[in-house]
Amino acid sequence: MTTCIVVDDELNAREALEKLIQRYFPDKLQVVCLAASVQDAVQAIHKYNPGLVFLDIEMPGENGFKIFDYFDQYTFEVIFTTAYKQYAIHAIKHAALDYLLKPVNFADLQEAVQKLEKKIQVTSRQARIETLLSNLSMGSDIMSKVALPTLTGYQMERINNIMYCEADENYTRIHLVPCEVVVVPKTLKIIQELLPSETFFRVHKSYLVNLNYVKKYTKTDGHLITLEDGTVIDVAARRNEEFIRALTHRSPSQ
Repeated sequence: MTTCIVVDDELNAREALEKLIQRYFPDKLQVVCLAASVQDAVQAIHKYNPGLVFLDIEMPGENGFKIFDYFDQYTFEVIFTTAYKQYAIHAIKHAALDYLLKPVNFADLQEAVQKLEKKIQVTSRQARIETLLSNLSMGSDIMSKVALPTLTGYQMERINNIMYCEADENYTRIHLVPCEVVVVPKTLKIIQELLPSETFFRVHKSYLVNLNYVKKYTKTDGHLITLEDGTVIDVAARRNEEFIRALTHRSPSQ
């Protein structure tokens, strides 16, 4: 699921695109905000950190291209929407994911969503390959450390120092021992792929825990685990049995 915001000064255009997304792509896109201007969009991006921005070009005050002036780095993809074909080349020069003519129709939107999915897959593979190469360069230390991708490069951390990972929109908050949090611009799914599955378990859509730090598991008032630092986390009902097996069938060395 990719979170997105729709930026357009026309209310009807904003709502029409939102309805199109909700009707045909409810399992792929989630509209978290409708913005009427570049300024509104900038605030929404800081607040929601979307993975995708549908951006109108011709708007009063500042046109859509001005949004890039407010970010040194940006992690969101952009699909420009406009009624004017002459903006296409300009949009491409800004490395837009796609360019849609208004009124946006289902076929064009579907093609844009497919492009987004392909790019996410490529990015995921690239992140894994880059991390693998970075880890390989560490020689004998490969099994004890992981290269966490950051906005500027990588941060090396010992795997066993990672207590749990928490999803935060398109970012992940990695909680280290004793008391440090590293925020990386990758989804929890991507981080999960970087860590050993025999040690880390996805107990919830928002949490990935290091089984070495599970202190207590309780079945009263829901299924809860308590970690060594006192953090209490829900275990999703559909993952409960698998979690118990992972917790009770581990070898002493794990």
